[in-house]
Formats: sequence, structure tokens, C-alpha cells
Amino acid sequence: MKRNQFKSIIAGLAVAAIMLPGCKDFLDINESPNSTTKANPDQILPSIQAAVAHVQNYHYLQFGNFWSQYWTQSPNASQFRSIDAYSSGPSDFDRPWAILYANALADTDSLISLAHLNKFKQYAAVAYVMRAYSFQLLTDGFGDIPLTEALDGRGNRSPKYDPQRQVYDSIFAWITKATALMDATSAYPPEGDLLLAGDMDAWKQFANTLKLRAYMRISETADSVKSKAGILAIQQNGFGYLENNVNLENPGGGGNMFPIWEEVLTLQIRNQTASSTVMDKLKSYNDPRLGRLFNLNAGAYTSMPQGGFNDVPSNFPGSRPGSRTLGELVPSKMITAAESYFLQAEAALRGWGAGSAAALYEQGIRASFETLELTSAQADAYIAQPAVALTGNRAQQLEKIITQKYFAATGMQGFESWCDYRRLGYPSFLVRSAASVLGVNSRPQRFVYPQAELTRNANFPGLKKIDERVWWDVQ
Repeated sequence: MKRNQFKSIIAGLAVAAIMLPGCKDFLDINESPNSTTKANPDQILPSIQAAVAHVQNYHYLQFGNFWSQYWTQSPNASQFRSIDAYSSGPSDFDRPWAILYANALADTDSLISLAHLNKFKQYAAVAYVMRAYSFQLLTDGFGDIPLTEALDGRGNRSPKYDPQRQVYDSIFAWITKATALMDATSAYPPEGDLLLAGDMDAWKQFANTLKLRAYMRISETADSVKSKAGILAIQQNGFGYLENNVNLENPGGGGNMFPIWEEVLTLQIRNQTASSTVMDKLKSYNDPRLGRLFNLNAGAYTSMPQGGFNDVPSNFPGSRPGSRTLGELVPSKMITAAESYFLQAEAALRGWGAGSAAALYEQGIRASFETLELTSAQADAYIAQPAVALTGNRAQQLEKIITQKYFAATGMQGFESWCDYRRLGYPSFLVRSAASVLGVNSRPQRFVYPQAELTRNANFPGLKKIDERVWWDVQ
């Protein structure tokens, strides 16, 4: 898989500023999210990308990995007990909200405003993509969010909230604007692009894949007709979809480590343990990825029931996440090749996309094996299992696609897996956390609005409970 490296000292500083504990002024919730930076595009672009990658691979990944039941709280600590208990509160979500609005999104305005200048047109195109990506993170987590007044440039500290359906319409529109601007022949210095090194053909594929992700997210709503038409239209632009992982590489050292690992080092303890939900299933499939995703403990792969930290001894020898999912140099993933293929497989199964659902499904599994440095022969043997082969009726095939997408995302794309579970109810083997404070039939369905909005936004729409569904979650 293609791996992109940091291109400048500025890029490293951008990542360090976001990752280092005790971030100050630029994370101040009192700052207007509408102010723009008087910096050149080569400085602004890496700052945007680093901010988005940090939120995706720290706050969102941590919650996603617990709520998708890849990880659970180890019994000898309390750091993640509230996540496992589904009792996280408003203050837990202040930072991701602030980073996305006050850093990533405010800075996209600076680049988009330069779209009329040919030498900056490609920066504007990428900024539109990053804006769409950021707003999808926000709305998928929180539901209705500020949009039309959030970036109006007037220093509005109390922007109104827009319906999630309207946010999605904007996401599609921004990606369309981005691809219309993209031109591989235009000047676009790669030094400031942390994700794709200025490769506009790759950015076209990234934009298409992001748009496909967004259309699939609303596939169960009354707007499913829009999803079908939109996906068919994507195929007409000829750009194709991603065939490689898109990562922000973490070269290591202070401020440049994988975000969750930096936290592990700060606390000097690893509090994430393998959940029995995923490990038991990986074992049942004889999945060779198990040894890449989790570490041996006393010669065995051991796990805990989700949220079962009160039911096991404090010295329980649970397996920890492996070095490919939790370590200093783990890349921050934005979209993976496996996800791209599984999205295409689902679209093909629904009759919304080209290609063979079975072939694309197998490519998704193979991409996952390749990412984890397993062999083609191992992938062949795995796919040949009757439980894995894409057979059965449409509903059974859809469940297999999402289940294999879930395995491929283990520890690496927990937020995406949680979104799929909310959207479709797959994988069907997720359980109620033993520590849950919610009702028997209730699960986390959203992030709750941050404390800063509750106390400082005059247009705050009111509290939402963690088990209230967002618009596209109709299951």
C-alpha cells in the first residue's frame, strides 16, 4: 500500500500543535470558528489535514473502537469506564468539536477563497474535500449541527443548527465543487499535502470514495433514491475509487506519534484490552489477522466481555491491541482501500454501482490482508471458507459484506464500524456492554453535544441523549 510521508517542518509542527497535551489558544472554545489565518497555502493545508486526522484517529477512533466492541476497558484502570458504560457527558466532546470547527473548517475558508486564482485552484479543491470530510465527521457524531452560520465570517458565536439532511446535501455539493476544480495539469506543489503529496488523480479517487461513503450512509433513509442516482453519477466521471490506503504518516517523536499512543505514553499504561465480541468471532473464522490485531498474552489470545471490567480479576491477562493498530508509528487512517472496496461491493449488491459485488467483496478482504502484511495464499484460504464466501440471498450477502468490513476495520476505523452498526444493525453479534447504564434495548446512537455549546451558544437546540438516533439511523 502507498504510504505518504511528511513533506515539511511546517507539517510536523502542525501535527505537534494539535497532539501535544495542554493545547492552548487555538483550542480555546471562546475563539470564533470563523476567523481565518494569514498564512500561505503551504502552511494552511497541512494544518487542516493534521487537525482532521487527529480528531478522526484520536477522539472518534477511541469512542468508535469501544462502541464497535473492538476494545474494552482493562480491569485494573478506570480511564474508559464511562465509554464502556455509555455514560460519557458533554465535556467529553468539547475538544473534537473545537478542533474541527476552529481549526480545520475555519482554515478551509482561507483556501476556498483562492479558487479563482489558477495557482491556488488545487488547494481550494482539496479544501472542499476536507470541508466535506470534516462536516461528515461532525454530523455523523452529533446529528444536527451548525453549518450555514458556522463559517459565515461574521464572528457569530451563536450559530443556528441545521438539520442533518441539509448538512448531507452540503457535503455532496462540496465534493462536486472539489472535483470540478481538480486538474492534474495545474500547479500544485506537493510539499504542503500530507495525505496524497499533490497527486490530483489520487485526490479525485479520494473525493469519489468519500462521496460514496456519504451516499451509503443515507442509504436507509427516504433519500435512498438520491443515493442511487448519486452513486451512478459518480461512475460517470471516470475518476474511479481508491485502491490504496490514504493515511497521514506519523514519523514518531514528540507530537508526531499516533495520537492514542501518545496518550498511552503520557499515562504510562495501556488501558485498552481486546473485547471478546471481536476476538471470539475472529477465532471462529480461523482468521490469521488475529495475530496482527492483538498481542499474545502468556502464549494465548485472551479477551474480556465488553464492559466486563468488574467481573474479572484486576490482573486478568487480556490481550492488548497489536502494534499495527496501537503504536508510535501507526499511520492515521482517513480512508482505507478495504473500505473503498466494501463500499463498492455494497453499492453493487444494491444495484447502484458497477462491477461484481462478490469480486469487490473479495478485493476488500484482500486489501485488509495486504495492509496487515499477510499473504495472498492466506487470503485465498480465508475467502474459501463457506462462512466467508459471498453466498445466500441479498440480505445475507449484505450482512457478510458489512461483517467483513467490520473485521477489516478492527482497531483502525472504529467510528466507521459504529456508523455501519447504527445504519444497518450489522454486525449482528454486538452485545450490550456489561457496564451499560442505559436500558436493556438501548445503545449509543450519537455523541452528546459539547459542554461549550450548551453554555455559550444562544441557539443551542437542547440536550440530546446518547441513545437518541440521528436522522440517517432508521433501523
